[in-house]
Amino acid sequence: MVIQLLTLHFRLPGCRSLKEKRGRLRGIKDKFGKMTNVAVTESNLHDQHQQAEWSVIIMASNQTMVDRMIAQLELAIDQFDAILIKITRERL
Repeated sequence: MVIQLLTLHFRLPGCRSLKEKRGRLRGIKDKFGKMTNVAVTESNLHDQHQQAEWSVIIMASNQTMVDRMIAQLELAIDQFDAILIKITRERL
């Protein structure tokens, strides 16, 4: 079993409320939280309007499957109204 933690750091320029922030990033949880073997949560910076941190845990039987899921996630991130500043990967 391979388990990998991704920490995604976003900047949300022009965001003026927490409601707007969560609306702009809601698609992350909607799209990936329903996938088998994936857990998604807003993990830090809860009260800041223009920054966000989300954590994604991906589990699979081999590294190839984990890499494939990460690639899908990275492609989908471009669809959100936020700027991805940094991705941190940690194998657990």
